[in-house]
Amino acid sequence: MEFRPTLSILLHALLLFQFVSESRARDIAKTSPEETLNPQLNIFFTPKDLKIGKIMPLFFALKDPSTSPHLLSREEANSIPFSSSNLTYLLNFFSFSKDSPQAKAMEDTFFHCEISAMNGESKFCATSLESMLDFVQEILGFHTKLDVYTTEFLKKSPVTLQNYTILQKPKEILEPKLVACHTLPYPYAVFYCHMQKGENKLFKISLLGENGDRIEAAAICHMDTKEWNHDHVAFRVLKVLPGSSPVCHYFPVDNLVWVPSLSM
Repeated sequence: MEFRPTLSILLHALLLFQFVSESRARDIAKTSPEETLNPQLNIFFTPKDLKIGKIMPLFFALKDPSTSPHLLSREEANSIPFSSSNLTYLLNFFSFSKDSPQAKAMEDTFFHCEISAMNGESKFCATSLESMLDFVQEILGFHTKLDVYTTEFLKKSPVTLQNYTILQKPKEILEPKLVACHTLPYPYAVFYCHMQKGENKLFKISLLGENGDRIEAAAICHMDTKEWNHDHVAFRVLKVLPGSSPVCHYFPVDNLVWVPSLSM
């Protein structure tokens, strides 16, 4: 059966021009020194920053769930080709010109989805909730109960970049395996999900912004970075070298981190 885009999908497609790509720990694209001034790069830190009273400038994008792309059902997602080889067809399908910001965003998404995994990494781009759960359970265990963590605003303002103070001792989620799923720009919701072998520590952190914002943030520390690309933007931001220091980062509000459930 030929897929016809729903009104909801078309509306979300029109919102793609608003997307500004957010830095992720997996991002290996080369960056210029000037990009370290981009406010969106204020997500990285090191484990020594995890202490009560620590103040750091952080960027948290404000996203309206009512206008954000939603996950399709598996049946609907599988009826649409998802490949860079079909980009010309897809641009016509969603009525985007080849030189539009939407086209560039879709091209970037295919790059992240189709590039080879790093050493010790398992990766998958999920276009439906069912496919996301299939990948997560393949990694964490098909009969494993799951918990999911994300970053949540308890109180928010229009300010995206401000100084935040750690209010309480960060809570470490003691699970050796986890799967992180990051949103990618596309007319409907696409998540880049991956698991990296090695020691990774997941934290829940209570933050208070100088503007009064309150955030319960999910953050991860990658304890071994020696396999990372030397041009990774995190090394420029933190002024460290691959393998010389763990790299930590906060998750944006629409990212997900899956772990085996702590409850019995």
